[in-house]
Amino acid sequence: MNIRRITLSGEERSVLIKGYQQGRSAAFRKRCHAILLKSDGRTSKEVGSILGMHQVSVNNWLTRYEQKGIAGLKTKPGRGRKAILDQDRDQAKVRAMVQQERQRLKLAKEALEEALGKQFSLKTLKRFLKNVAADGNA
Repeated sequence: MNIRRITLSGEERSVLIKGYQQGRSAAFRKRCHAILLKSDGRTSKEVGSILGMHQVSVNNWLTRYEQKGIAGLKTKPGRGRKAILDQDRDQAKVRAMVQQERQRLKLAKEALEEALGKQFSLKTLKRFLKNVAADGNA
């Protein structure tokens, strides 16, 4: 059996370990883990069974890592559902309305829906506010 191998430098390994331990998305952490397991000499089938992915996917991520480095393991922009509230476009209106209705977020949500012409849940608004605060824009 021919095992596809990858050799990592100490710096590459430490960057992958950091990505595996501290990456923002579970998918990114899983991809970093796959590359680390492959560098230990495991087969793609073994890595796939450990991580719950197909061996072809393991090899595809390995190829992307070889071509683009750690950046190749990140999910490309434009994937997944589009955000209802956009940080760049809607943040100022959301901030103003929430400050105005600080104690009654439900009223702020209703006013924002009318002002922005979008329907969203209270949970979506709370998540948006949390993400804005986490990004340091609060």
